[in-house]
Amino acid sequence: MSCSPFELRDYYFKELAENERRLTEVHVKTCANCREDLERLRATEAVLLTLSDEEIPQRIGFISDPVFRPSPFRRGWDALWGSAARLGFASAAMLSVALLVFALARPVPQIATPAPAIDRAAIEADFSKRLNDAVEKAVAASEARQISQTKELLATSERRNELERQAMMVRVAEYLEVEKKHLNTMILASNGGVSGESR
Repeated sequence: MSCSPFELRDYYFKELAENERRLTEVHVKTCANCREDLERLRATEAVLLTLSDEEIPQRIGFISDPVFRPSPFRRGWDALWGSAARLGFASAAMLSVALLVFALARPVPQIATPAPAIDRAAIEADFSKRLNDAVEKAVAASEARQISQTKELLATSERRNELERQAMMVRVAEYLEVEKKHLNTMILASNGGVSGESR
């Protein structure tokens, strides 16, 4: 901040009256801070003069302006790669086309061998066996989980019951101690009354 009696900016741009300008010149010669401020103004002007002039925009651009709107191709491309469903569909379509081209371009074998007979009974038996094994395994895992959870619940319940029993025992012991003191007080009072009468 300048300590000059007048604005250094006005002095630099020659906007002061003659007598004000002379007073500011004298002050600048004696004040180091104001000399630095004046040098900064000169450096700023020099930098600004090196910049090229640009046309001032006539209006502010908005995102909705057609200039900023992407091309139809770009919007389509962004829509395809920006959506997992569309990308999956495009991948599946490309794979289907590749399989179709491969199937059509592949040479047809000349000798057709008969397909081996399918043993439906063996396939059904194998499937049934695998299904039964999977069901048994799932049932065994479920039962093991159920047993483990039941054990945990029982252990938790037993711990809680034990803590409650111990708390009850402590309360009973405290109650008995209070009653014992009360009884002793009554006995002492009774003995004191009897000995007072015997005197």
